[in-house]
Amino acid sequence: MTNRFGWALADGWTIARRDLTHWRMQPGPVIFKWFFPVLMLLMFGALLGGAMERPEGQSYYELLVPGIFALAMLFGLESTMLAITEDAAKGVTDRFRSLPISSTAVVLGRCIADLLDSIVTLTVLVVTGLALGWRWHGTFAAALAAFGLLLLLRFALLWVGIFIGLVVKNAQSVAMVQVLVWPIGFLSSAFVATSTMPSWLGAVAQWNPLSLTATAARSLFENPETAPASWIGDHAIAAAVAGPLLLTAVFLPLAATRFRKLSR
Repeated sequence: MTNRFGWALADGWTIARRDLTHWRMQPGPVIFKWFFPVLMLLMFGALLGGAMERPEGQSYYELLVPGIFALAMLFGLESTMLAITEDAAKGVTDRFRSLPISSTAVVLGRCIADLLDSIVTLTVLVVTGLALGWRWHGTFAAALAAFGLLLLLRFALLWVGIFIGLVVKNAQSVAMVQVLVWPIGFLSSAFVATSTMPSWLGAVAQWNPLSLTATAARSLFENPETAPASWIGDHAIAAAVAGPLLLTAVFLPLAATRFRKLSR
């Protein structure tokens, strides 16, 4: 069992290195992807920051920065879908499957590359947030836990992206699915507290996995969030763990089944 796991990990890292090589050979799209959430942070901070009612002495960035962290994990879904679809359409996935490598290497390599990409994105966002005056007020361990929850959300969304990427036929179909990312992102607490929304809409937004992670991250960073009393507010961290695990439990088996059925 240990040898099989080591074999799968080694093969997965080989596949991941292919994506890292693409970063070096085609840096433009990768750099844009890393800095697009920074653009969102700067744009919404400047456009909405002055209109947001915050307790005296608190900045809008206290609410916005953790929300943008979570939103960046959602935006990564688009690149995952596109990469999987392009590889399948060009026959790259079939060629990988014909090689004497672990059957899990292709998806494992995708996971490794995308999580590394997310770590770089979060690093860029943290530096930007600190430059804008955002701070975490809790312990360093709590901050690490918050980043762990963000990466857990990204891991769950990876399987959503892999499944969709294997189901759709081409990049044009991916573009249509990508449109749905924006409503999901805005129907959350990423930009505003759910307490400012109509009660029914706020209730829906609270259960968005993006909101679950953003709320838990703010709690761990000790960045105040004006949220209505609810089970999620009282159990933010537990909800931020349960939500991504539920997504993974649903989409990982679906993605694995779809991957096994390719080209049959």
